[in-house]
Amino acid sequence: MISELGLVKRQFGHRARLALSPAEVRVLDEQAHAARTLWNCLHSWWQMTPKSDTKLTAADAAIRQGRKDLDHLAVLPAQAAQAVLKTYLRAWGNCWEGRAEEPAYKGRFRSAMSVDIPQGRDLNIVRVHRRWGMVNIPKGGRVRFRWTKDLPVGKRANKENRITGARLVKDALGWHIAFRVQTLERAPKPHQGPEVGIDTGVNIPLALSNEDHQDHGRAPRLPDGTADRDKWLTEKEKAKLLKLERQAAHRKTFHKRGEKTSKRLQHTYDQIKQLRATATRRALDWQHQTTTDLARTYGVIVVEQLNILGMTKAPAPRPDPENEGKFLRNGGAAKAGTNRSIAHEAWGRTVTMLTYKTARNGGRLVKVPAPYTSQRCSACGFTTPGSRESQEKFVCKNPDCGFVSNADWNAARNILHLYRIGHIIVEVPAAGRRGRRAGKTVKPVAER
Repeated sequence: MISELGLVKRQFGHRARLALSPAEVRVLDEQAHAARTLWNCLHSWWQMTPKSDTKLTAADAAIRQGRKDLDHLAVLPAQAAQAVLKTYLRAWGNCWEGRAEEPAYKGRFRSAMSVDIPQGRDLNIVRVHRRWGMVNIPKGGRVRFRWTKDLPVGKRANKENRITGARLVKDALGWHIAFRVQTLERAPKPHQGPEVGIDTGVNIPLALSNEDHQDHGRAPRLPDGTADRDKWLTEKEKAKLLKLERQAAHRKTFHKRGEKTSKRLQHTYDQIKQLRATATRRALDWQHQTTTDLARTYGVIVVEQLNILGMTKAPAPRPDPENEGKFLRNGGAAKAGTNRSIAHEAWGRTVTMLTYKTARNGGRLVKVPAPYTSQRCSACGFTTPGSRESQEKFVCKNPDCGFVSNADWNAARNILHLYRIGHIIVEVPAAGRRGRRAGKTVKPVAER
């Protein structure tokens, strides 16, 4: 929302690593387990009680009474307990509006451990020096966190520029704190940079129409053609991961169904999760750096409107005409490898990053129809299904053309051409800060 003074309110999150002692880790673990238990108790209570206008008030009273009667729930701060109720109600709201499934029970090992700090004034953030800051954790005391971004704290904080809250999140690499930041900034001027079409692929992650392709330098496939899901790890880390997976497979043979997982096997699983989390963090860092550079360089970025969920579905089995009741092997293993490669490149997350970063820099993100962009010749416009001979090579079948190029680059040129001739599905942000979808105005994608 842009004010009359040309200022725009911006809300974003910033995640920082916490430096905790073993005792502080134990305190946060207890709070996270209490929050998960409170969610499960609330879910059971919500399903058993009849629908009424006073159900929300009764739920709040039940939470207060539960924290008084049960010691393991009392370790959770009161504000964090109220945040569990708000999150639970929001989950039902998303379900009723068709954006998510019904809320379910949270398992001990399947759900992420987190604790909300809804009030920003409870944090009392202070910057110690260049690399570290201090934050107050309710019932946890003062802890250090890694200072990697200037935050509106101290004298810089006011009604419009402040931290509104935070959430403590634990992953395989330890505890982190995610700040919710609100700022009031001057609206960016329209970006005067050039236009570019981007084709997301597997061999080339981001192919640009001007041949300035963005590649992370990691092979998407192994020499045998299978997908390399560990491409973000070093060779030493890959060897360690393979050793740990073999150890886990061997130790799992001694585990009987229904028995509790041994500490040794669980420790092996934790080590595997740490390596996987390291790979994910490196991929996310590359995406952030690349999308930031693209948003600063180009004024208009054109991408395809892809149905990624439909693209990653397994192929349906075909019946074998010679053997009744049996099915042919129609490349299911190869399709599964392609699906993994698409999932590892995280195309949807790349477009989401480009959406809010282009708006922040005064640029525009445009989505165009995806059909036939990889089969159409960008030189003559001739479309033939067999023109893309492989994942990397495009050969135009028009006898009068014979254009040969990289398949991803050819698709990127077609994507940019669709924008220039007006085949636009979504434009964010457009004139009047609204988007266009097939000639109709729609709201732009909200910044996260």
